[in-house]
Amino acid sequence: MTRMRKWMAGGAVAGAAVAVAVVAAGSASARVSAGDPTTTYHLITPNTLTVGMDLQFKPEMYLNKGKPAGYDVVLLNTIAKAMGVKLKIQNLDFTGLIPGLVSKRFDMVSVGLSPTPQRKKAVTFSRSYVPYALILAVPANSTTPGTVAAWNDPSKTITALQGSTDADLVKKTFPKAKLQAFPDDTTALLQVATGRANAAVVENYILAEFSKSNPGKLKEAPFKKPLDVQYGSYAVQKGNSALAGFLNKEICKIQKNGTLAKIYRQTEGTKLPPMPSC
Repeated sequence: MTRMRKWMAGGAVAGAAVAVAVVAAGSASARVSAGDPTTTYHLITPNTLTVGMDLQFKPEMYLNKGKPAGYDVVLLNTIAKAMGVKLKIQNLDFTGLIPGLVSKRFDMVSVGLSPTPQRKKAVTFSRSYVPYALILAVPANSTTPGTVAAWNDPSKTITALQGSTDADLVKKTFPKAKLQAFPDDTTALLQVATGRANAAVVENYILAEFSKSNPGKLKEAPFKKPLDVQYGSYAVQKGNSALAGFLNKEICKIQKNGTLAKIYRQTEGTKLPPMPSC
């Protein structure tokens, strides 16, 4: 994920742009659709696919020497090339992404959003493009069993990303525990690593990335399976079925020809989990 990010549609525009980057350009000869893509897909900038992202979730999406990198970025370059347009990424705090899309600051959002009923009221979603597994991150010396009963306790404090389906999962799965929400996953995990909380609900790849910089601090709770397995989708402006349709077509195309699995392995370092069939 990857994020695979999964943020709520509500809230004011709270995130200011911290970086804007033009990542790649697609040749006009690479167009797969008839006519001008700017008009066909209702792009806000001529011959440019403008995408809102939060580039702080390595290896899903992040800045590498000041340039966007990761699974989402590589995949978007492929999609922009197929459309025959430039790719422009606007890097914002996640709280500003959905409001920014609604106010037409970008054509789409790429943060692995879950298409919840609430979000569907504000934006239109593509089919799934990224899988992610939600797990419970606990201190390395934790002896608490990997069962819901053991963690669904008033004495437990569980952290999660603010306004995310991670936080929703804490409320649903561990309603008796105390939820503490933070604006980023790193802070949520640091609360656990420093003993201020008992556990954090995050994607498995985020825990793995955190552990590279903080070895021996955290581990995955010994549940028999992930707390949940979800899939992230692209969000486009409400009613832009042309752009959503193009995204769906391209996702299926590269999923079937193996390109999606190749990109996932190259950027995530592991095999692509099963995806919804096309």
